[in-house]
Amino acid sequence: MVNIEPIDPGQADAVWPLSIEAGWNQNVADWRFMLGAGQGFGVKNAGGVWEASSLVLPLGQHLAWISMVLVTKSRRGGGVGTGLLKRCLDEVKANDAVAGLDATEQGRPIYLKLGFHDLYKIARWHLDAATNVVAPPPGVTVRPFLIADLPKLPTYDRPLSGMERPTLLAHLATRQPGLAWVAETPSGKLAGFALGREGRKANSVGPVIADNEAVALALISEATTAAKGPFIMDVPEAHNALRLWLETQGAVSPRGYMRMTLGTAKKLDDPAHVFALAGPELG
Repeated sequence: MVNIEPIDPGQADAVWPLSIEAGWNQNVADWRFMLGAGQGFGVKNAGGVWEASSLVLPLGQHLAWISMVLVTKSRRGGGVGTGLLKRCLDEVKANDAVAGLDATEQGRPIYLKLGFHDLYKIARWHLDAATNVVAPPPGVTVRPFLIADLPKLPTYDRPLSGMERPTLLAHLATRQPGLAWVAETPSGKLAGFALGREGRKANSVGPVIADNEAVALALISEATTAAKGPFIMDVPEAHNALRLWLETQGAVSPRGYMRMTLGTAKKLDDPAHVFALAGPELG
């Protein structure tokens, strides 16, 4: 039995060392946003230091993302992580939602036993810098994001990603404007967007949502040539042209994830318009 406590946004600095120990890319701004937009659960030691964490992030009325399940080395193997995961699942169930997550190779067998099923594979790419800007297809213009574009993002994103995340999109668009780009038609209709954020070790590029892969390539190439690297990017393996471009830029993919859900969430199993994820912690 462990004493699970809520983690509020004011604890972002205190819980951040858990992701540092794990070697993850999150910074304090990430923790503060996630704990404010979602519900954190954790375990402290007798001295009041956080030794474990977990997070449930709502992505619409019927979808919730589970992430940041971290346990410090000295507490591993005692059921703390399992207890936190079950607490998150209870929270999702209480809200009558479907649970989603991005599983590592080590975590996937655990989630399969809990009833999760595979959706699609994701490759984590590391890119130092990009030099090749890809022109958008005819009739599409790629330009830096403007605040006036903000109301369009959730409306464009929802039917293509299967997620309702206006707060997240607004946070990313305004937090790191240099990584925010949009593609549009001559009439001003959105054809895609790319957002990103700074991290502890690298800039994270994503989400990137677009009409097609040609538009996504133009957006990603602009973002990664205009901003300073290094970059990390989580790309569904289905996108071969994007993979080939990343390889020509010297990117490497040392590991991957499996997108999984407990239950069925409409559109979430189709990455046809999802070219880079917001990250395993954000969905």
